[in-house]
Amino acid sequence: MTKWKATHETPEPLEANDIATVLVGTGVWFVLFLGQLPFYGWYADHGHTWWIWTCLAGTLLGLFGLWYVRGRNAALQREAAQREARQDGRNVTP
Repeated sequence: MTKWKATHETPEPLEANDIATVLVGTGVWFVLFLGQLPFYGWYADHGHTWWIWTCLAGTLLGLFGLWYVRGRNAALQREAAQREARQDGRNVTP
């Protein structure tokens, strides 16, 4: 038996500017990478070079995320255009 029951419908997910969000995050990782490069010797002496490579990995993963989000947004726009065309009675090929 459940103690909690939903009394209303779940709201629609919020739409955000995903491209800008991923771009800012990628930029932060890249700036951190560049900011640590001049201190590579200190990081190497203290066994912390993984910090630099973590920032580089964050940058590269952010670039992949940017590619992915742009493709997702394009697919959503294509689907919306096809849905609108179907509602208008036009024939649209995928």
